[in-house]
Amino acid sequence: MPVTLVRQRVDSCLRPLQMLRALRDQAGLFGLVGGWHDSSAVVGFAPARTLPVEADPFAAVGELPRVEGAGSFGGGWVGAFGYQLGGLVEQLPPAPCRPVPLPPSSLAYYDHVLVQDAEGWWFEGLVDEANGRRIEAQLKIVQMLLRDTEAPAAPYTCGDFTAYPDGAGHRAAVDTTLHHLAAGDIFQANICRRFEAEFHGDPLDAFCAGVEHLQPKYAAFLRTPQGAIASLSPELFLRRQDRRVRTSPIKGTASLDSDVHELTTSAKNRAENVMIVDLMRNDLGRVCLPGSVRVEDIARAERHTGVWHLVSDVVGKLAPDETDTSLLRATFPPGSVTGAPKVRAMEVINEVEATGRETYTGAIGYVSPCAGLEMNVAIRTFEFAAERVWLGAGGGVVIESTPQGELVETLVKAAPLIEAIGARLDPAEMQALAPVAVGQGTQLAHPTAAATLLPADPAAGLFTTLLVVGGRPIDLDQHLTRLAKSVADCYGSSLPADLAGRVRASASSLVGRHRLRITVAPDSEGIGVPQLTSSPLPERSAAAWRLVPVVLPGGLGSHKYDDRRRLAAVEPAEGTWSTTCDALVSDGDGSLLETGRGNLFVVTDDAVHTPAL
Repeated sequence: MPVTLVRQRVDSCLRPLQMLRALRDQAGLFGLVGGWHDSSAVVGFAPARTLPVEADPFAAVGELPRVEGAGSFGGGWVGAFGYQLGGLVEQLPPAPCRPVPLPPSSLAYYDHVLVQDAEGWWFEGLVDEANGRRIEAQLKIVQMLLRDTEAPAAPYTCGDFTAYPDGAGHRAAVDTTLHHLAAGDIFQANICRRFEAEFHGDPLDAFCAGVEHLQPKYAAFLRTPQGAIASLSPELFLRRQDRRVRTSPIKGTASLDSDVHELTTSAKNRAENVMIVDLMRNDLGRVCLPGSVRVEDIARAERHTGVWHLVSDVVGKLAPDETDTSLLRATFPPGSVTGAPKVRAMEVINEVEATGRETYTGAIGYVSPCAGLEMNVAIRTFEFAAERVWLGAGGGVVIESTPQGELVETLVKAAPLIEAIGARLDPAEMQALAPVAVGQGTQLAHPTAAATLLPADPAAGLFTTLLVVGGRPIDLDQHLTRLAKSVADCYGSSLPADLAGRVRASASSLVGRHRLRITVAPDSEGIGVPQLTSSPLPERSAAAWRLVPVVLPGGLGSHKYDDRRRLAAVEPAEGTWSTTCDALVSDGDGSLLETGRGNLFVVTDDAVHTPAL
């Protein structure tokens, strides 16, 4: 039966999160915020019908009316496709234990929505002979609810997040996966673990806090019969507009304070990404016109929700006899959170993971007769039920992976999300970061676990310190080149053209040996005037330096940050770092990185090695 799309302007200046708060008590509330629907926000409530638990959601989304009239969204199916729906499209072994089992999908049909575009908010409805009065009533409800522009946040409490399995259990799962890789059984598998805490309050407020802190590209909130889903996902699973289809798999991760160039040139991370790109090309090729599937972009670095990611784009044109139902069946679950080959990787996942996945690593989004289809990959996603909240985190395991490195990746991904909603990881989780071994099996003595995974704050400033001997700055050009790159990366600005002259003038009056520090900090116009400070170096002493092993994933960062909280948080128990007691910083996988103040040298076979300037 054809329907007519109606569209009416709504007098409201509320931002999307305020709109959600204003409608918090409405049944079936959902919100899509970020890059959805050409960067529009879509909010809805009071669905016309809810899909029964036993129904096939893939088949349901193929049942859309023919729409007459112009509009942007109108309505359609909105909800979550849980990871366990993979059992509808593939023969899989039983899933691991699921601590709080949820229905495989949570899907509802909305015949009216609120859409925010550049002009403001619009009420849009799909009107037929049966629901005209209902649509009118819903518009009046919206107008009544929005008379009060106050939409305050409500308090909630969240306990410390504990991981299942623990660090040793996750390393064992990765180790088993590596044996499958070595045997040629798979090329890659995405192995995850679950972080869970007690929660009291409205999950909507946790979602809003997460969005405000992280600004994810494909944020989605769903009020479900069991509780709620709050997705802070950066990843596009599928977008279909007319017959054009796009997927943008994310694979390859590094912390924000690491050198993004190292990520883009990492053989391991690029291998993760390229394998999944090939998998998604294959999946789209099952339903797209021959020759239409192509890779538009490969392994570009993007900043997302507390980390750097490698992102690619694969596009195709849906064949004339294919539908949204067949498109979803051909591609679900997303390849970036399963592995390659997909079916065998899913079998390995069920073998090694400690808990079964719910919505996590499925998909959330909409299928609309007007707007087409758009789904995120349900990663960075909190699920709420039975006064609990949980979050999945994992990574693609390839032959170059290490169990300790994969463990650290789960924490690097989970920590910014947990912190964004005002909660924290159980401190015991950080003990898992202690490195297993260094070099030729040498155990680090009493390593200090990282106190925080938060990146340094560039707003505190950047610096470089150089040696001055007899009034002459040593390696000045190299120091300024490095500082200039950091200023460009962090502030999008340049160093003053006269800085080298200022440094030489300042150094010329210094007698003997000095250290000269150049500090640059941002202001409203880019950077302020660089500050120069100097201090004499003490006479060389025969006193030994004591190095205390410290685990800091990503080290102190790829730039020389003035913010040293990460190092200050792990000072030795007997006092503070000093000129005779320094930190020997290693990464989560046991790699030695640097020291806190000095320079690190490694002597092998009579050769001396040190990190590049």
